[in-house]
Amino acid sequence: MSKIALVDDDRNILTSVSMTLEAEGFEVETYNDGQSALDAFNRKLPDMAVLDIKMPRMDGMDLLQRLRQKTSMPVIFLTSKDDEIDEVLGLRMGADDYVKKPFSQRLLVERIRALLRRQDAEAGVVVAETDENKVIERGDLTMDPLRHAVKWRGKDVTLTVTEFLLLQVLAQRPGFVKSRDQLMDVAYDDQVYVDDRTIDSHIKRLRKKMRLVDQEFSAIETLYGIGYRYNEE
Repeated sequence: MSKIALVDDDRNILTSVSMTLEAEGFEVETYNDGQSALDAFNRKLPDMAVLDIKMPRMDGMDLLQRLRQKTSMPVIFLTSKDDEIDEVLGLRMGADDYVKKPFSQRLLVERIRALLRRQDAEAGVVVAETDENKVIERGDLTMDPLRHAVKWRGKDVTLTVTEFLLLQVLAQRPGFVKSRDQLMDVAYDDQVYVDDRTIDSHIKRLRKKMRLVDQEFSAIETLYGIGYRYNEE
């Protein structure tokens, strides 16, 4: 059972997220400020930490900086809606991922699982193959869910968990159309409302990242008014 440390000064988030994670089989420790979390981490490290950025006594940035002096354990930041600068700074300092508030708890769970799978793969831990984690090879595309790794024509492409999940569900069945509602079900849960433009934005960023390694990338096709599909080249 993986141990997750949840650090946030919002007690509602601590309560609701810890209940969700425990229901998913995780052991959860909660802290309402960075200093309390650091004191506990100095005694024993968890398997992963989920940190708010703005907290009393010690904020998430300071806590991450202290942690990176002695451990490479996965860290996910919780950021407010408009904290793009904090996101970039956090990733440069060594955060593995970030989730914007208000967030889908389902998406947070998926990101936690993805990072733990990557950690296991890097440590050489043998993980049973399932339909969800087996390597996908579609023409020039290779996706390894265990390592959260994507390659296009042999070149690495760095995707967020949401972008990875959307590309994965499209690539699993080339030629089949996925509606925006179906894609929203992959990335979000019923507690979070998103409109069609949110999925469109994710797909736009996904294409942009793929085109950084191949300007001619066109495998994701838009069917206006219907949805998207992956065309194997």
